[in-house]
Amino acid sequence: MAGEIEGCGFDGFRACVWEVTARKIGNVHRFADFPNLTYLDFVISAESIRGWINIAHECWLGYGKTRLGYTIERAIYWMHREVGTNTHLGIILLLMPLAAVLTRPRSASRNTRHDLTHVLSLLTIEDARLVYSAIRNLNPGGLGDAPEQDVRAEPTVTLLEAMKLAADRDMVARQYANGFADVFDFGVPAFVDAFAKFGCVEAAIIDSQLRWLATYPDSLIARKNGPAVAEDVRRRAAEVLALGGIATAEGRAAGVALDKHLRSDGNKLNPGTTADLITACLFVALRENKVTPNPPFRWNVPDWL
Repeated sequence: MAGEIEGCGFDGFRACVWEVTARKIGNVHRFADFPNLTYLDFVISAESIRGWINIAHECWLGYGKTRLGYTIERAIYWMHREVGTNTHLGIILLLMPLAAVLTRPRSASRNTRHDLTHVLSLLTIEDARLVYSAIRNLNPGGLGDAPEQDVRAEPTVTLLEAMKLAADRDMVARQYANGFADVFDFGVPAFVDAFAKFGCVEAAIIDSQLRWLATYPDSLIARKNGPAVAEDVRRRAAEVLALGGIATAEGRAAGVALDKHLRSDGNKLNPGTTADLITACLFVALRENKVTPNPPFRWNVPDWL
């Protein structure tokens, strides 16, 4: 069982590295840094949270009595300690509950989504306090003000209840509120279908990013620029898909143009929440054996980024 726990951390690390290495539009990747945020920052951060993913796995297996909120708080602390910036806040919030329940190989009697709902229901005000404190110390960009249970104040509700209050404006919080339905019902099938179509992890990640962006306005874009701008990006991504996405020359040209648009004006249109959600989907796909890792980044999309 010790190897199984370590395998959970490795799958979390691999999901993070796959996500940031793939040449997604508007995001940091191996050929595109931001002035204050680099590809190496993301790789180092992925390693820094790996052990805490293992500990979150223990929360459900019964090997320890560590609070899930504590694993989130510690992972955020170590991420910030190692790179001094926010690379993985959304990823940490998504991966820790998933790590608590995604065992492999999974017993036929286990129901992952039922177990996940149960784990989320056990979150307490203390979990919320730990997470709020970590987020305040991190002070991520585009935090804004919340009408209820603002992260700058001490929480008076459980972490799950706080996430439900934010679910209409934040896609990470929405996963807590709906039992990660968007991850399991939309994101994982989109990635698995694209992997079957293209036969390569990177291509599947790029394709699924376009599908996420065309379906859900990105929360980070909305927080930094307003909902109308986020909706405009969603419309533009839908147009890229309508032209065939990465499967056609027209779609690729439109994707390259959208990438340039997202990177203009100091990368203010970075679709960071979508990247976090893709990482969660990759983690699920790995833990549930929905993808067999091939050499993932040796496939070059012609006329791409």
